[in-house]
Amino acid sequence: MKAHVDQLIVSTVVAVAALFIMPMAAAQSPPATQPVMPPLLPVSQVVDLMTTPGASVLGAQWKTMEAKIIEREPIDAALPGYTTAYDISPHAGEAGFDDADWLEIEPEELAARRSGGYVAFIWYRVSLTIPERIGDFETTGRTAVLTALVDDYGEVWVDGQMPRRAGYPSPSTIQGFNMPNRVVLSDDVQPGDQFQIAIFGINGPISVAPANTVWFREVRLEFYP
Repeated sequence: MKAHVDQLIVSTVVAVAALFIMPMAAAQSPPATQPVMPPLLPVSQVVDLMTTPGASVLGAQWKTMEAKIIEREPIDAALPGYTTAYDISPHAGEAGFDDADWLEIEPEELAARRSGGYVAFIWYRVSLTIPERIGDFETTGRTAVLTALVDDYGEVWVDGQMPRRAGYPSPSTIQGFNMPNRVVLSDDVQPGDQFQIAIFGINGPISVAPANTVWFREVRLEFYP
């Protein structure tokens, strides 16, 4: 009888502990979409998306909009005294976002210095369509890598996702202080494949609030064997 009671107590303790552990594990679990490391092989073909000829190859029409800092309600777990939280608007990386009213810009204008400086955020959006050929180069089955270098920081969304994994260095969707983002769009690209790209450019370091602006040093699509 005592053994049965002891077993019941242990089972109850385990069940109660699971109630606390499972939410914590879920909160700390990495996103479903994991970043993929880009190839280290020599590139086979490069398309410069900061030029009109390069953008036209991929049917790319760039759009841009400044993001604002807005106030919102604090989270439920906020300590007493924190009555206000802050967010950015719009959240233009999300799937299905409507950018119909955004400013259309020419590829060469990606190098334009945007924002009023200091703490500044600029969104850029573009849709890329993979052609069957780029000159004599066949795209079928290749690995396609988007390389973007934003001055000063960049976050890259692909089809409504920002692949990331906390605590692991990766030249992927989150990168900082004039380091290039290198994002694998597909390791088996096919003609007609489309990718919706949203890039969040950030002026920084934020705690320094520099008197400069947000702009692209480079944006290109690379194809590897």
